[in-house]
Amino acid sequence: MKRIILLGVLSIFGFTACESELDQAPLSNRNASNFYNNETDFEQAIVGVYNALNYHEISQFFLSEVRSDNIYIAGLAGVRDWIPVSNFSRTLITNPLIANAWNDPYVGILRANTVIEKLNENVVPDENVRNRMEGESKFLRAFFYFDLVRFFGGVPVIDKIITPTEALAISRSTPQEVYDLIVSDLEDAIALLPETPSEQGRPSSVVAKALLGKVFLTMSGPTYNISGPGLGVDNTSKALTLFNDVIRSGQYGYVNDYASIFGSRSEDNADIVFSIQHINDGVGGNRGIGTTLPTDMYHEPWARVNMPFGGGVPSDGLITPSNQILASFEDADVRDDFSILRNWVDANGSTSNEAMITKFLDLADIPVDRFNWGINFPVIRYTDVLLMKAEILLKSGPSQEVDNIVNSIRSRAGLQPLSNVDLDTLLSERQKEFFGEGLRFHDLVRTGKVIDVINDWEDIDDTANVMNPMEANFIIYPISQTQIEVNPGLYEQNPGYN
Repeated sequence: MKRIILLGVLSIFGFTACESELDQAPLSNRNASNFYNNETDFEQAIVGVYNALNYHEISQFFLSEVRSDNIYIAGLAGVRDWIPVSNFSRTLITNPLIANAWNDPYVGILRANTVIEKLNENVVPDENVRNRMEGESKFLRAFFYFDLVRFFGGVPVIDKIITPTEALAISRSTPQEVYDLIVSDLEDAIALLPETPSEQGRPSSVVAKALLGKVFLTMSGPTYNISGPGLGVDNTSKALTLFNDVIRSGQYGYVNDYASIFGSRSEDNADIVFSIQHINDGVGGNRGIGTTLPTDMYHEPWARVNMPFGGGVPSDGLITPSNQILASFEDADVRDDFSILRNWVDANGSTSNEAMITKFLDLADIPVDRFNWGINFPVIRYTDVLLMKAEILLKSGPSQEVDNIVNSIRSRAGLQPLSNVDLDTLLSERQKEFFGEGLRFHDLVRTGKVIDVINDWEDIDDTANVMNPMEANFIIYPISQTQIEVNPGLYEQNPGYN
């Protein structure tokens, strides 16, 4: 997949970052009417859809990881975009991180809609190839909408090519209506895709089952009396069936060494169900084929000593693991030393105790510049599938099967087994296992724990007293002011923000 990503970025498509939800007519030098002529054209077009995934890890890091009890940012002197996100500010409507989390998925939706609508047997006569292309496009469209519904609740559902003028009249759908499209697309993807991926980084029917299982589990979460990602319906039996299908497929399994799950030389391993592919091409320049994620995690004062280029989180907005997460790791837990650097020596030779995230920092594969780290980003891991299955099983209470799942993961981390694992224990294991991967806030929301857990944590960790109390309205984000102003009155702002 990494080879194909490069081809797509350099192709004649010319998609740019300025595309937005309101730019639903495809814009390029070679337009839709004269591009989709053969299978090669469609392969390049689909690579353009994959390339739109590059926003995902950045949005998940800043809007889920940073939003959670995993990260504490005092930010008393800073004006960085992530500080008000972390502190549950009510004034986020002009925040660029919020705008990007809305706009970027719609770029991918535009591209997917175009492929789906143009695809036909005249230009792609091979039915198997055509089915794969449609399946991949629908999987990706569902992926984009799943991000949107988790961050914003109801959003406009656009499932075909439309003009910018037509887009101005499309209001927000309900979360249920968004999920209807997501579920339909993933069910189609399951039917259309091959059982094994055609190439690393592409989905198969089994991958689509894993994502649909997570969708059903998310839908089953509580509503909190808001129009958010939880519908308060019980789809957990559907999710369990899908997770069991993934497990029984035999395509994935345990990786004994935790660190090797994430290394750039071993990243397509048995624990990775689906990941976003990146390239360190050794050239440099922000061409959209690498990731900036490690740079968004490590500290700029550390980088001055240890990196050959600038970048990193500046001192006025350091993103640091919370005291709570630091204290939660047992002494023998290998995930601690791999995921977190607790202290380091600065340019003056002094020891800094400002801990930082190093999970995706591969010093054996440093790029030419800070924009092009080649490390892939795991979206769904086999470990995640197992622990989501255990979460469902806990609806019937603790069991040996749940203990076995949790203890197999603890064993890899170098820890002793537990018994009678309950939901709080399971969430604690998920917190440490997936630290830095953008899952924590979603986990708390889905399990009904987010308000109590965040507020209890704030009472202890918010030593600078900069955080607003967690409330239900903060489960989703506001609609960006840029969207509100395009057609005043079209979108009603999410409650809790001003």
